[in-house]
Amino acid sequence: MDPNLILLLAFAVLLVVGTPIAVALGVAGAIGIVVGLDLTALAMVGTNTYNAVAKYPLIAIPLFILTGMVFERSGVATRLVVFAQAIVGPRRGGLALVAILVCLIMGGMSGSGVADAAAVATVMVPSMLKAGYPKPFSASVIAASAATAILIPPSIALIVYAIMVPGVDLRALFAAGLFPGLLVGLAIAVPTMILSRKHDFGANEGFARPPFWESLYRALPGLMAPVIILGGLRSGLFTPTETAVVAAVYGLLVGTLFYRTMGVAEVYRCFVDAAKISGVLMLIISLAGLFAWAGSTMGAFRAAADLIIALSASEWVTLAVVMALLLLAGMVLDGVSIFLITLPLLVPVMQTFGWSQVWFGVVMAINIAIGQVTPPVAVNLMVTAKVANVPMETTFRWVFWLVGAMVVALVLVIAFPEIALWLPRVLGYRVT
Repeated sequence: MDPNLILLLAFAVLLVVGTPIAVALGVAGAIGIVVGLDLTALAMVGTNTYNAVAKYPLIAIPLFILTGMVFERSGVATRLVVFAQAIVGPRRGGLALVAILVCLIMGGMSGSGVADAAAVATVMVPSMLKAGYPKPFSASVIAASAATAILIPPSIALIVYAIMVPGVDLRALFAAGLFPGLLVGLAIAVPTMILSRKHDFGANEGFARPPFWESLYRALPGLMAPVIILGGLRSGLFTPTETAVVAAVYGLLVGTLFYRTMGVAEVYRCFVDAAKISGVLMLIISLAGLFAWAGSTMGAFRAAADLIIALSASEWVTLAVVMALLLLAGMVLDGVSIFLITLPLLVPVMQTFGWSQVWFGVVMAINIAIGQVTPPVAVNLMVTAKVANVPMETTFRWVFWLVGAMVVALVLVIAFPEIALWLPRVLGYRVT
């Protein structure tokens, strides 16, 4: 059997039988080296696993994870909900819009959709239930809205993309994800409002509109986090990695000094939990480096890319095939893992058709975001359904409307690339 096929089949089989993603990558890579190269090549295992994580920009990932964790546990979400209520006001479907708005803002702090889904669902589901929203509907709206965190900077997945694709400016990638992220949020809001009105959700919304300036003042420390992140990058005052350091320190100041909701024990727990999550991610990245090296050296990825390119001479047909594959992957894997696994395969396809690397990264991110709320696995939906204490299957009748709206947003970004590329061009970033 072709060694290239053995490499890919080994990885697929290991995933199907439930092997953890990091182990599947490492074992498949080792099998590929033994079968496709020779036993002496196993000496490269240690070197390649180390080289995969020995990259300065990767320092930003654990720091942004810590930043998001601190903001989520310091009471920022609660204050953002009050501020969003002051903006939206009491109206039919108003609390659902508040949930969407809070998810968009929280995405600008953590870069993790699953973390945002858990934080916002914990705060919003009880309030929405009291106002007359069914739990499955609330869980669906929050899960879909939290998926925008993969687009809105600082997205951890986009950091990985920038590292995996040579020559991509992370600042351009962050800027390119902003408007598409807001577009996806707007797309989710449309069916949310229609369904709320049609089924009379939120009939008990009788909350008094909070004072705007007072709620803004209380939420301002949290709202400043995205400003610091994007402003520091735009001004050139910080590199992306330095911005992560500044954001983490600022988050700790917010939790301990401004809001005073975090003591020594809470800060310690944030560091421990952030370290655990970062360790898992770094292990995946490390073993994905081995898998990528084995596949590239053996020519497996180039052969698979040639197969995709040969499917059609039309770039649009090829793009549709790629999008379908990414959607299927997004239904069962997290965004970081998908980038690590598929990019060695997709970069040659992207180069063949001359697609903008920045635009393609954003399109990939939107597609993966859709997968995070598409059954049967739907990582975000699984989290919000657990918080809401409802079976995930009860959310299906609602979430498919939201998934359809997200697909419309994806089609718009594909059809009009300037939705993603206009802002980085205006800011003077390179959008190759």
